[in-house]
Amino acid sequence: MMTTRRILLGAATALAAPHLVAAQPAWPADRPVEVIVPFPPGGGVDIMARLVMPLVAAQIPGLRPVIVNRAGAAGQLGLEATFNAAPDGYVLGATTIPAHNAIPLERAVRYRAMDFTFICNIVEDANCFYVRADSPLRSVADLVNAAKARPGQLTYGTTGIGSDDHLFMVMFEGVAGLQPLVHVPFSGTAPLIPQLLGGNMDLAAINVGDALQLQREGKVRMLAQAAAQRQPEAPDTPTFRELGFDVVAGASRGIIGPPGMPPAVVARLEAAFRTALADADFRREAERQSMPLRTMVGAEYRAFAQGVDDNLKRLWQTRPWRG
Repeated sequence: MMTTRRILLGAATALAAPHLVAAQPAWPADRPVEVIVPFPPGGGVDIMARLVMPLVAAQIPGLRPVIVNRAGAAGQLGLEATFNAAPDGYVLGATTIPAHNAIPLERAVRYRAMDFTFICNIVEDANCFYVRADSPLRSVADLVNAAKARPGQLTYGTTGIGSDDHLFMVMFEGVAGLQPLVHVPFSGTAPLIPQLLGGNMDLAAINVGDALQLQREGKVRMLAQAAAQRQPEAPDTPTFRELGFDVVAGASRGIIGPPGMPPAVVARLEAAFRTALADADFRREAERQSMPLRTMVGAEYRAFAQGVDDNLKRLWQTRPWRG
């Protein structure tokens, strides 16, 4: 009788095993991985995600990334969608720091900035001022003089309230001793640029790479860049520090996931990103796309984000931004 029971139990276990395996397939199974971009198509974050994800997929057999743009509220809606997705590896998100950390300081959101799974930072692009080629603002000194002569009248566009562009302007206004300029927020650079070219604002506070091609075509001019040193993409444009304004700011763009992703999935993604970002063809294409690279993977990326988070909380105490 005991032997018969053992045989029956063994048979039952063998029959159940395939169903257990089927219920927990190895990642990635035969389904796409959604990569949420919290901005409209055509902006820096969108271009980064579309450029790097196919190379990452080439390192992980079966990975099929699908880019999904969920724009709104300066990136808030897309970040919320990423944060609240199932942490099974089938939803990732693109993000940009410091906006990622700044948004929860100014309004209620459905995500916690430091609870995401930080996978890999890819780009770090300095902030800058762009004006139309025919603008009377020929330098940062012209801008400061005009802002002081006409307080509350100059207009500037950014990619949203609490975006890196907006925070950059808040810092600049403080260092330059200016009253706040009139802020015109957009959902991304794609809708902002036509308004700048159409003369509907005095200047744009965006990133160096956002309008380099337009500068090469003679349609816009960069007044200064907020890099610690001049970015290779803009060697002829001075930094703010060179002009006497201690302002260093930019956007760090990378890939994140929901909280609590499986460690094995995260490890595979981290390894794939390391390989993809070291690829010579990718680096040449990034240079062609005016994407200044800064690779930070896993724990290093999270530590960087934590430092930004701490600094922003201090800034909020002294110069809270609202619009």
